[in-house]
Amino acid sequence: MIVLSHVLTALDLLDRPDASGKLVAEHLRALGDDACPITVETVAGEQGSTDFIQVTVPGSRGRTAGGDAPTLGVVGRLGGLGARPELIGYVSDGDGATAAVATAAKLLAMHARGDILPGDVVVSTHICPDAPTRPHDPVPFMDSPVDITAMNAHEVTSEMDAVLSIDTTKGNRIVNHRGIAISPTVRAGYILPVSADLVSVLETVSGEPAVVFALSTQDITPYGNGLHHLNSILQPAVATAAPVVGVAITTVTPVAGCATGASHEVDIALAARFAVEVAKGFTSGTVSFHDEAEAALLESLYGPATHLQTTGTAPGAPDRA
Repeated sequence: MIVLSHVLTALDLLDRPDASGKLVAEHLRALGDDACPITVETVAGEQGSTDFIQVTVPGSRGRTAGGDAPTLGVVGRLGGLGARPELIGYVSDGDGATAAVATAAKLLAMHARGDILPGDVVVSTHICPDAPTRPHDPVPFMDSPVDITAMNAHEVTSEMDAVLSIDTTKGNRIVNHRGIAISPTVRAGYILPVSADLVSVLETVSGEPAVVFALSTQDITPYGNGLHHLNSILQPAVATAAPVVGVAITTVTPVAGCATGASHEVDIALAARFAVEVAKGFTSGTVSFHDEAEAALLESLYGPATHLQTTGTAPGAPDRA
């Protein structure tokens, strides 16, 4: 089954007021087998609750099988799938969740048919059909019922040797491109060079020159420090020592995360296909997120940058992301 069909099915599951982790998990369990655990946990915050869902697709030589093949994490980042009752319908911000669910669906179907990757893949996201919104320049952002610390705690695991963070990234004037774009690799507070391997994968799946979006140092710091952030796409990088790359679903003009009718199914499918192909290459050792030796030299020359994974020493200020 092609990835686009998984995206269309996921959208049908998520574009409804009663969307839930339970519904998504039931769909995914029907595609996989007993060897692929799927968990759902409802977590409440100050502005409501959301369902965190995590899917583990074991590899033939992955850690779950007692092997040493690396584990890839795929995180679908979002505030919410909908802004009910303020707005009716699925919002653009939900595309990260849809891409993650479609990625999990494709990998589960592959596993059930005998196409098993060398290493484990852990896919996580959350399902919330009625998230709040908040002001942001140039267009409003979706907010979330739970804070970023809770999201990272439920979406980023210590087993992940590298992380792809998929997020709608349309509410800016930085990326003027319709499709997807990737970030430089971020690890332990450092913005590292763009991975040539990931550029090659992106160009293969898109058939077009790779687009890389710009990052500032403050974009990779935690929410809650009062600094403006591009969006939450690199927030998983504050919760792990593993390399993280953002996979942005983008548009030519700024589109609000809370806009309905603004999602492009083929772009979501492109993000999911990219994640699947990276999973194949990373878990087999043919795709790398960064040059390990050069990263070690950088840190030996200039010291650790892990302080950028904290909120800093200044008094807390309202986050401006």
